[in-house]
Amino acid sequence: IFFSENFYSNIYTPTIKLRDPIIKSLIYFIWKERNSNLNLNQLKTTYEYNECYKKYPNWILLFDEIIKDILVDIKHFESHSYIVNQNKIEYIQLDNIVYDYKTLFTYFYEYEKGNITKQSLEENIYIKIKCGNFSYVEIPFEFQYIIGVTSTLKILNNFEREIIQNLYKIRYITFIPSVFVNNLKFLIKDDIWIENENDYFIVIKQEIEKITALEKRVVLVFFESKLKLKEFYNSTVLDSLKQSVIYITEEMSFVEQEILIKRPIVSGQIILLTKTFGRGTDFICYDEKLTENGGIHVIQTFISEDILEEIQIQGRTARQGNHGSYSIILRVRDLEKFRIKNIDIENFKNAKEILSQISDMVRISKTYHTIYEFLYERRNNLLKIKYDINKEYIYYAKEKHYIAKKFLSNLISGNIDFVKDFLFHENKGVEGSYVSRTICLIDASSSMYCLLHKCKKTVDIMLERISEILKCFNLTSDLFQIQFVVYQNYNHKEDEILKISPWETKSDNLRVFMNSIEIDKDGGNKAIEIGLCHANQENITQVILIGNTSPNTQKDVYEKRNYYTENYWKHTKFARPTYYQQELEKLRAYKIPVQTFFVEQQVEEVFKEIAQKTGGRYEMFDINSSSSLHMLTDLIAQEILRNVGGSSKGDALVEAYRSKYNRNYT
Repeated sequence: IFFSENFYSNIYTPTIKLRDPIIKSLIYFIWKERNSNLNLNQLKTTYEYNECYKKYPNWILLFDEIIKDILVDIKHFESHSYIVNQNKIEYIQLDNIVYDYKTLFTYFYEYEKGNITKQSLEENIYIKIKCGNFSYVEIPFEFQYIIGVTSTLKILNNFEREIIQNLYKIRYITFIPSVFVNNLKFLIKDDIWIENENDYFIVIKQEIEKITALEKRVVLVFFESKLKLKEFYNSTVLDSLKQSVIYITEEMSFVEQEILIKRPIVSGQIILLTKTFGRGTDFICYDEKLTENGGIHVIQTFISEDILEEIQIQGRTARQGNHGSYSIILRVRDLEKFRIKNIDIENFKNAKEILSQISDMVRISKTYHTIYEFLYERRNNLLKIKYDINKEYIYYAKEKHYIAKKFLSNLISGNIDFVKDFLFHENKGVEGSYVSRTICLIDASSSMYCLLHKCKKTVDIMLERISEILKCFNLTSDLFQIQFVVYQNYNHKEDEILKISPWETKSDNLRVFMNSIEIDKDGGNKAIEIGLCHANQENITQVILIGNTSPNTQKDVYEKRNYYTENYWKHTKFARPTYYQQELEKLRAYKIPVQTFFVEQQVEEVFKEIAQKTGGRYEMFDINSSSSLHMLTDLIAQEILRNVGGSSKGDALVEAYRSKYNRNYT
């Protein structure tokens, strides 16, 4: 768990939620006056503000900074994607997440529409005081002893072993053999299938039928996400088996999950689960016939990025000496994030050599004895890339961690002046006087996986650098806003085809947003037109487009929208079909440049066209380069600075950035 995305290379930001009737009155007043373009000085003359001042006179400077953010967020709370579910505001793929005061005002908005109760609204009225950032990597150093128990120690990868031994100085390990015999049946030569798009679901169904009907056993089928699970569940392929199928996903309540998991399983049962349930989920079996027939069979329909997850999923069967079996059924296009292409699979099947990239300059060809050996190597290559990306962010987070530790020690010792100063700067508000608004439009296809991961890790550094350069020119550090928009295609419904972050000058919410993004494993062109259409509806100064697939043609738009049919789309905000050329004409009329950065040479011409039609720049971006993390940071930061400075100062700001953060990308 420690090495998962949620912990290692991540930060913990403790916050205080301050609830008070006086604060509630102030926020109600701000909501009531939301259309009056209220500023802090005007607010200071109100009864509600002065009541806060009377109660918290020693903290009013901190309150002022928080109020600045509140006044900015009330102007932009409708700019992000959310849903109302069971009397709560929720975000797709994110649990228990709020986007600061944008979420708060979304509660007000939905309450007035009758979609949220008064109780739910008032439970979410508070101000939030951030108390620093603590790095999960650094926290173990606070303990005098580190003792761990794990069943996956033997299969840690080299990077994790290096961290445990060299960073945390854990040099002694003990292996205790299991008292149970491992009766898992998994033959790496025979139990892995890689299928094309048309056959993928069919082969999964055939494997299920063989196990349940012929062998009279139970099948657990694990999917990478609830989206993929439901895609299979709702497909016509499964129709004949539906009566024997149950599924379990994270969106179910804990009680619902427990009822299904604790229900004794019987022969012939089919259970679909997301990968979350691959760890620690134990099904109860009293069916002796099932045990005699070979036990539970597990099908994994994706390749885990980390072998530890794969081992955990395998562990849902053959438990405590019982028999069980395991197989993997994959779809070719799902392997793109591991840099595996159709030609690689064909070469393996034909016993030909497969080309592998060792470094920026070195590529070698080699043969593999089994497809699993090939998959295992590519998985480790991806982990190495992510490890290198994470190292950069860990170094950044370490600095934040020790500043937060200093705050903590001063808080304990009662140094109130230090505490006030720290909280003031940690919660520094945005003035809202931006001159530049940039939409960063990003392709979410499989081959962009590493770039999306880099975006998560670079956003803090990027925005901090922009602010530093602006300060060097005696400019307000929040003269810009940025919005991340991730586009997919028409095989995704309204709330998935276009993911939209809040407008931000700070990195916190953008990082949270990027953590929610799942890659689109659909091949072919993408709905860039939807992203450009969104840009035309926002008050912006530029678009930065980063992608590796072409826009849909008019024919593509027509055909792909039929995936859910026009009858579905006409009830959404994408009711009117559009085409990227139409959206470019509007952007050109508004004088909004689109700066394009293409990842694949094959899309150069269309990205060049998009840039030139709108007066933007175009350039190739090598996401596979070892320097690509720094290049991505610099690319977005420089375009924003150029836009902030305009014709008079833009070039000077960019030059100052290059001088301060100069790198040699070789």
